[in-house]
Formats: sequence, C-alpha cells, structure tokens
Amino acid sequence: MIGFNFTQVVKSLLIINVSVYILELVLSIKLSGFLGLWSYSSPNFMIHQTITYMFVHADFWHLFSNMIGLIVFGPMLEQVFGQKRFLLFYMIAGVGAGLIYNIVYYFQLYGLDSAVEAYIANPNPDQLVQFFAEYVSNISPSEYQFVNTSFPENSSNPFFINKSIELVESVRSKVATGVPMIGASGAVFAIITAFGLLFPNLQLMLLFPPIPIKAKYIVIFYGAYSIYSLIQDRAGDNVAHLAHIGGMIFGFLLVKFWKPK
Repeated sequence: MIGFNFTQVVKSLLIINVSVYILELVLSIKLSGFLGLWSYSSPNFMIHQTITYMFVHADFWHLFSNMIGLIVFGPMLEQVFGQKRFLLFYMIAGVGAGLIYNIVYYFQLYGLDSAVEAYIANPNPDQLVQFFAEYVSNISPSEYQFVNTSFPENSSNPFFINKSIELVESVRSKVATGVPMIGASGAVFAIITAFGLLFPNLQLMLLFPPIPIKAKYIVIFYGAYSIYSLIQDRAGDNVAHLAHIGGMIFGFLLVKFWKPK
C-alpha cells in the first residue's frame, strides 16, 4: 500500500487546488465562468482557460476525488520524472485533455449545424421531434408541449413554423455556448495512466473494497469506465469523460515519448 508522501510539486498543486476552492467558499463566488474552459465556439472562451480550468472544481467531492489521485499516484511519478518534468507532464496532459474535449465538441457542433440547416429547409413536426430526441437531453415543459402538441396541431400555420425554427436555432445557440469544463481530472488520469505503465505489477490496496490490486488493472478499469460513461451519455451526467480519456491518451504518449527508467 502507498502512503501519502508529499513531494514538492504534488504539494504545490494540492495547495493551489484547495486554495481556489476555499477562496470560492469564503467569498461566495463561482470562478468557473472566468477560469473554466469554455468551448472554442463560445464567446466566453479566453486563452488562459486552457490552463486555469484545471484548478477549479464543482464541489468538495469533485476536488477530493481528484486530489486523492494526485497525492496517491503523483509522488512516485515526481521521483521518477524529477520536479520540472513532472510539472511539465501534468500541465501538458491537462492542456491536452482540454484540447481533445474541444476537438470532439467541435465535430459535435458541426453535426448539430447540419441538423439545424436540414430542419430549416424542411420544418415539420416529425423532424422537430427527431431533432429534440437527438440533441436535447433535458426538455422543458413548455418545449415539450410545443414539440408534441402545439406544433403538430398547427403544422401548416406560418406562426408555428417560424416558432419551431426559432426553437431549433435556440438549441444550437445554447450548445454552442455550452458550459465550462473544470477540474484536474484530465491531468490526474494522465498520472494514473503513467503510474500503471511504469509500475504495472505494483500492488495497491483499495479503500472500497479493501483488497489488493495491481496498478495496471486500476488503469484498465478507469479507462473502461470512462469510455462506457461517454457512450452511455446519461442525462444530467456533467462529468467530462472526454477529458478523462484525453488525459489518459496524453499520459500514455508522454511516457512512451520520454521513456523514463
């Protein structure tokens, strides 16, 4: 079992993350709007967010889960890489995870644009129902009423046709703006992946359940769970699983590129 051995960079990262969270609590403010990573298509996007998003968390458990990963797996990697390279590893993986998230988001938005254009060319109740089923996970009562009742009953009325087009365009606008991605998950998943590659057969003791397991199996579990969660895409699940997968990809590539002993 690995104890908490706070190396210098790990300690500094922990202090920064916890300090930002405490600052939000003390001042009763949310920094995610300014420091979180918005999509590149959003008017809220700023270049500093590619780095700062890693130090903002949604709540205590979001912070706790990421910091546990950092302080359990990070110190041994810092000893292997050295302080400067470990910090560079952490930052590259975090920025890379955000990049992958935004690239995939861009292609999703491209598909949405095509669907909006197709609907405008042929607005009808069936197309509207299909559009909402594919692109809207949480439909409001008023939207549900319009899509399933009002528009089907008035499908030839120009007013309702224009209203349906406005509704579709508003969905596109909301998705384009999106919500900011926050948290150190991408960088932490990169650390876990690198740990599993460098120490694959090291026995770790789980907390729940308290059984020993090899590091390589923990990496496999994390990767499989993130991919499963991404495919499921459950309504209300706001965890950026793409960031997890992106972090694991960059963690794998950096270890293979640097070839640490």
